Amino acid sequence: MNFEEIVNYRRSIRHYKPVPIDSEKVKRCLELASLAPNSSNMQLWEFYHVTNPEVMQAVAVACLNQNTAKTAQQFVVFVTRQDLHRKRAKTMLALETQNILKNSPIEKQEKYIKQRKLYYGAAMPFLYSQFFGVWGLLRTLLVNVVGLFRPMFYQAGETDMRVVVHKSCALAAQTFMLGMAELGYDTCPMEGFDSRRVKRLLHLPHGAEVNMIISCGIREQKGVWGERMRVPFEEVYKVI
Repeated sequence: MNFEEIVNYRRSIRHYKPVPIDSEKVKRCLELASLAPNSSNMQLWEFYHVTNPEVMQAVAVACLNQNTAKTAQQFVVFVTRQDLHRKRAKTMLALETQNILKNSPIEKQEKYIKQRKLYYGAAMPFLYSQFFGVWGLLRTLLVNVVGLFRPMFYQAGETDMRVVVHKSCALAAQTFMLGMAELGYDTCPMEGFDSRRVKRLLHLPHGAEVNMIISCGIREQKGVWGERMRVPFEEVYKVI
């Protein structure tokens, strides 16, 4: 399928056939998902590929026993890991340093490395840090003051940064679903689930959050409820 065919093929499936799907192919789609664009390339996500029948049954219960969960052949749980921001920032700083040494003119390397150290060594830890809303309040006050003199990114509160992490994770989830569609596999993203049960089930740390759970399988004919509906394109398309 070409891209347009893949996008048109993908539907949120509510019933799957009792037919196994290839775990390695699902894993490959997750590898492709890890290439999704994300904020500052921090990659604050994890993908939990659930294939164990007992765990799958428990996940289905946590998903409120929706049909798409009860009939799924596998699950993927997309998880945000804002708590890993320091570790990921160090990884990115090391990578950026190597890229600069390899690709930048010698006379500019010191300047560029200093910029990356400021960005990943100071700015990223400052932006992603959480402490009962205090850091978020300080960041909000700072950006509002700086914004008086120059264009500024204002969404710096703790809730704002949480949204940033979840948006990046959602981009990975969409990439995964398109990859599955290209294989002729089907998916359904779920937001209706008991996040506390899922976190306990997957032994997730306190700082992790469940972004969405995606059921996987091969669609039954009744798995698609009806014709796809979207509001008229003219209502959402704006030319400026």
